[in-house]
Amino acid sequence: MENAAYIGLSRQMTLRRELDIVANNIANADTTGFKVEQLMLGTEVGERARNDQVRPGVSFVLDKGVGRDFGQGAMQQTGRPLDFAIDGEGAFFTVGDGANGEAYTRDGAFTLDPEGRLTTKAGAPVMGDGGEIVLNPALGPVSVGSDGTITQNGQITGRLSVVRFEALGVLEKGGDGLYRNTSNAQTMDAPDARIQQGMLESANVNALIEITNLVEISRAYESVTRMIENATDLSRRAVERLGRAA
Repeated sequence: MENAAYIGLSRQMTLRRELDIVANNIANADTTGFKVEQLMLGTEVGERARNDQVRPGVSFVLDKGVGRDFGQGAMQQTGRPLDFAIDGEGAFFTVGDGANGEAYTRDGAFTLDPEGRLTTKAGAPVMGDGGEIVLNPALGPVSVGSDGTITQNGQITGRLSVVRFEALGVLEKGGDGLYRNTSNAQTMDAPDARIQQGMLESANVNALIEITNLVEISRAYESVTRMIENATDLSRRAVERLGRAA
């Protein structure tokens, strides 16, 4: 009976992880550029609690990490001249990340710092083809073309660095919402990605689906709990009967 309990416990552990991920999706349904996540599951074959070397091993449920859907989110018009959205899946704005080099984001709600640098809301500098982008408010309003070229008063003052990766799995998301390259993968230009000024990309979270997932996870957890309780009860009663027979 112990094997059934151990298998059920392994499933409960992944269900609790799934619950956290779904709750995080719902909490970020209004976060600009957020990408919906889901738990990746697998199996791990282990020995039985009691193995007589005749019966095969048992398969436990395994947490294989978090998968992320980088699909395009809906565009929302804001009218702010420093709000930008990328029309194109798998492409990212490049921002400075201090000693770590560069990080990447789909959140184009930018602003200007006192020195005129274009930055994220958290203060990270937005990178252009030649480094940090510095704007001069005295030159007038900012205009950004679909290719990311920034102009003021008819003069080109920079170009947004928009890149993509051959495999998006190399990106790891930090607690600050930025993605970081966790390997030696090289960035590539994204000429097909188009920049939309005065717009932001919504999260690609379907709240209705996520709430449905929340209910299904809760029911599955309760079902596994009952299974473990039944297995434990059967084991207890078997021990009691063997004790009486002895």
